[in-house]
Amino acid sequence: MQVRVLDTTLRDGEQTPGVSLTPEEKLRIALKIDDLGADIIEAGSAITSEGEREGIRKITSEGLNAEICSFARAVRDDIDAALSCDVDSVHLVVPTSDLHLEHKLRKTREEVLEQAVDCTEYAVDHGLLVELSAEDSTRSDMEFLRRVFSEGIAAGAERICACDTVGMLTPERSYEFYGELSELGAPLSVHCHNDFGLAVANSLAGLRAGASEVHATINGIGERAGNAALEEVVVALKSLYDVDTNINIEMLYETSRMVARMTGVYLQPNKAIVGENAFAHESGIHADGVLKKAETYEPITPEMVGHRRRFVMGKHIGTHALRQRLDELGMKVDEDKLMEIFRRVKALGDMGKCVTDVDLQAIAEDVLGVMEDKVVDLEEVTIVSGNRVTPTASVKLKVDGNEVLEAGIGVGPVDAAIVAIKKSLEDFADITLEEYHVDAITGGTDALIDVVIKLRHGDRIISARSTQPDIIMASVEAFLSGVNRLLASEASEDQQVVR
Repeated sequence: MQVRVLDTTLRDGEQTPGVSLTPEEKLRIALKIDDLGADIIEAGSAITSEGEREGIRKITSEGLNAEICSFARAVRDDIDAALSCDVDSVHLVVPTSDLHLEHKLRKTREEVLEQAVDCTEYAVDHGLLVELSAEDSTRSDMEFLRRVFSEGIAAGAERICACDTVGMLTPERSYEFYGELSELGAPLSVHCHNDFGLAVANSLAGLRAGASEVHATINGIGERAGNAALEEVVVALKSLYDVDTNINIEMLYETSRMVARMTGVYLQPNKAIVGENAFAHESGIHADGVLKKAETYEPITPEMVGHRRRFVMGKHIGTHALRQRLDELGMKVDEDKLMEIFRRVKALGDMGKCVTDVDLQAIAEDVLGVMEDKVVDLEEVTIVSGNRVTPTASVKLKVDGNEVLEAGIGVGPVDAAIVAIKKSLEDFADITLEEYHVDAITGGTDALIDVVIKLRHGDRIISARSTQPDIIMASVEAFLSGVNRLLASEASEDQQVVR
């Protein structure tokens, strides 16, 4: 058995509150999803707007491997709009529950059935493949639902889909529900929403019951609580049920990151499969087990989905994982020094701090008595900001022994300070700020500010952190800490090459 995947990130996923993609962004995501191996890409709803049609046309003009589909209501104008975009198919959706018929459409069952059949025939007559979909099917009368699908199939629909529009199914009910619909003989799709957190479980149950296609979105994005997450469904099918799809599983993590960036919908760290903590270990027992045999605490390898394993330094870390991380950082320590570093990491963990690589290196260097001179050192920073005043910063740095004075403006005082520092380093190193994140650790106006940044220099990326009551100084110190770490590691590599 092989399951087909309809990716609806660009339609149902774009209905996530706050998400609105440009035609160019839609195209970029579609290209990635096509590379990923989705069988069908629901590129949008052509009737929505001219911008939406432009986005769908950009996608259909690319000659992608996937079937390109447009959402359409059972209205001829919707189908005409889809035809104008040169799509391969329409996801023709008709409400079937009495709740929707009475309160939304204000039509009778017979009127809706007639619309569904008429529009199916119209679309087929115009060369479109039709996947006839029942909205709110799981709260519909089963006899009427079967009749809509049966007459739709007779009118030319090649696939049928039952939508659990408000996530009312349970896995047990899903198995029964889709099992009964699979008896109609046409290829059947499952389309589940996540209102009760059961979208993936319900999708898997429906596929076990006889459905052959699943609708899903990257990262599970979608309106309200979202849709079934494509990455979770696909990996569960492969790993737990030994069922294949055409999805290139190794691309799941990079695709997830791209969609998160372009939609602005970022993932919680503990998100299954693609979350940043999905393969992160801090507990000493767990980390030790993973180092000895990954399967002890990982059901799949991170490489399987294009992710990576990492060990988080904190109060739960064990000496085995700590030694490995120190080795990876190029720091060789004896047993006594290891135990002292271990004690200090534990102490920071007890204070509620996660220890970054920068922290760990600083601790280790202090223990080893190898505190390297800073390549870049801050001597002074001055900020001018206020009402009707463009935020301006001046910094005085000592760069490789030479004093550098520079100024910069920005959208705020932090931005101005970073701009000034980057200008100071222009002739010395091309440093790029990749990520900037700030948290208030405690409440109140005197809260400690925790700034975490990622910097890039060439092909090397490093994270750095600073915790201060002053967000400007925390940001400046984090930035300079990362700069020094990048330059120090580069100098170390150069020395090794010379040797």
